[in-house]
Amino acid sequence: MMRSLWTAASGMTSQQLNVDTIAHNLANVNTYGYKKEKLEFKSLLYETIKTADKDPNSQIGMPVNLQVGHGVRPMATSRYFTRGSFEITENPLDLAIDGDGFFVIQRSEGEITYTKDGSFKLSNTEDGGRMIVTSDGYPVLSTDGEPVVIPPEVVIDELSIGENGMMSFMNADGELEELDQVIGLVQFTNVQGLEAIGSNLYQVTPASGEAIYEFDGELPEPSKLVQGVVEMSNVQVAEEMVKMIVAQRAYELNSKAIQTSDDMLQLANNLKR
Repeated sequence: MMRSLWTAASGMTSQQLNVDTIAHNLANVNTYGYKKEKLEFKSLLYETIKTADKDPNSQIGMPVNLQVGHGVRPMATSRYFTRGSFEITENPLDLAIDGDGFFVIQRSEGEITYTKDGSFKLSNTEDGGRMIVTSDGYPVLSTDGEPVVIPPEVVIDELSIGENGMMSFMNADGELEELDQVIGLVQFTNVQGLEAIGSNLYQVTPASGEAIYEFDGELPEPSKLVQGVVEMSNVQVAEEMVKMIVAQRAYELNSKAIQTSDDMLQLANNLKR
């Protein structure tokens, strides 16, 4: 059986996954804080028919190797954490991160996740307070690792969140009073190592390293929070459409290679007739 059949088939399978990745990017073009992905490829193993060698006596031999590749395989989906455009909403609970930071989200008891999506909401607590949560109802954590709760006497429209996450409000006397809570922001030594788990959330892996809180002052470039603004997806529609065209043409070329191999096999079979 001709090697080209399986080689071209691996190319078609890889391009199918490539189009899946592009379609996922386009589907999330309006998702807050979404970061686009790119599929990376690696060549498969090579079959060495003859190696480069030299006769020790005559000093004559093959100057180069004779090798045949066996196609391609998807290697990884790298994610681009470049900043998306900011959209002004004037909602005091909408926050955008200007920098490399992530919000800290408590997904369940003992499970901490991270997000770039700052379109937060309010959820009532048992004592009459209001807790800042994600659209799915997951609590946003402070630098102390506790849910951020706004006291009942605070008017949301008077709530102010500083660049460092410090929260304050205008009291009845018209004075700015600080809340004893700071919205937590963290960074990672290797953001590419984070694992996406859906709902705009990421979780740490051994490759990403543990989260480093910016409030501790150990990072050289801390992020800044912008209130009343949300970060949009960093997907560029025109760029993704070009990638889709390239993937489609690569898929067609691989299918042509299979058709050519099949025609060659048919010609060989007809030689007996």
